[in-house]
Amino acid sequence: MDERNASEITPRKNPTAVERKSERELVVTRTVNGPARLVFQAWTRAELFSRWWVPKSFGLTLLSCDMDVRVGGGYRLVFSHQGSTMEFFGTYLEVTPHSRLVWTNDEGDAGTTVTTVTFDENDGKTLLVVHDLYPSKEALDAAVAAGSTGGLPEQLDELDELLISLESSLESSPESGTATK
Repeated sequence: MDERNASEITPRKNPTAVERKSERELVVTRTVNGPARLVFQAWTRAELFSRWWVPKSFGLTLLSCDMDVRVGGGYRLVFSHQGSTMEFFGTYLEVTPHSRLVWTNDEGDAGTTVTTVTFDENDGKTLLVVHDLYPSKEALDAAVAAGSTGGLPEQLDELDELLISLESSLESSPESGTATK
């Protein structure tokens, strides 16, 4: 196997930046190794989302993943952990294919958090910016203390692995839409 093929099979782990922008804002930035079209699908199709969203190291099991990705549509994720269940749910506020998603996180007692994800493709890779706006400083402090914001780097590593398998299956599929002249 030549060096190029080896790098195509093993994803390069791009750095993930996690930055607190203000008392209520947390921003995660990462370039993932896939085109925006596929990355957007991985965020909006339940069968793909469920394959990468749960960090393996967290010991959680995703029991169900329901997504109605349209403005006004909702999502509900149900997890099992150590004999109990947790639910996360909200409503999609903006859906712009391949470039932007905005949704609410409605499950917390401290108010609604709004998450915005942008997808900016450059040379077959996608810059993801995940912006969480918490209802208060205390809500962000609580999320950080609970570790709920710490999983995204691992999740994005898993997303990169999924993108490799998606690109490989599209390349080998006769319906891949590749045309030659």
